[in-house]
Amino acid sequence: MLQALLISNGLVGLEKYYVSNELVQYTTCFITKDFNPDLTPYDLLVVPNGSDHVAMLKIKDKVRDFLDAGKALVCCDGFFTAWVPGNQWVMDNSRPTLEVRYAPGTDRYDLLRGFDLDELNFSHGMSGWWACGYIAAAPAADVVLADTWQRPVVVLDEVSTAGRMLLTASGPLADVTYAGRTESALVTIYRNFLQLVSSSTVPAHG
Repeated sequence: MLQALLISNGLVGLEKYYVSNELVQYTTCFITKDFNPDLTPYDLLVVPNGSDHVAMLKIKDKVRDFLDAGKALVCCDGFFTAWVPGNQWVMDNSRPTLEVRYAPGTDRYDLLRGFDLDELNFSHGMSGWWACGYIAAAPAADVVLADTWQRPVVVLDEVSTAGRMLLTASGPLADVTYAGRTESALVTIYRNFLQLVSSSTVPAHG
């Protein structure tokens, strides 16, 4: 079972979306003015929607060391500071949301297995709801999903560090959706990634 550190800046209900299960055990780390967590006991670092990226910038060297040790990171929020090795989120809401569609790209590990693309393209009949930007991805990283203009919105990066990063341009990956669903496109990507990491990780605690 993966040991995951879940970063929280006190968002109400976060524990409803990240629920320990057969794949992962979560430990929540709250962001305080003295934020400086020890990442070494963990296999996975999870930085969810609504995170404090100024605080994450303060520990960017620790994150880099964590990944260079072969560990994994999930960041599913627009990381507007430069703490993610090799990649940068770019805010851009200049495109008409009616024109936004998402298309599969490189998926060597079948992360989109069981994935319903229409759930991302349309939410409550609306398009363009999922991301207000894109990721300037590291060269040679896998662009798992791109938008209408071929801009990366889901990236799997195994080239910037010795570890593995799954990054989204704000799509809220979790064990349970905000609507309380355990079966959805975003849950599917997240669980497929957890299974991938589980299959190739020597547990940090063992």
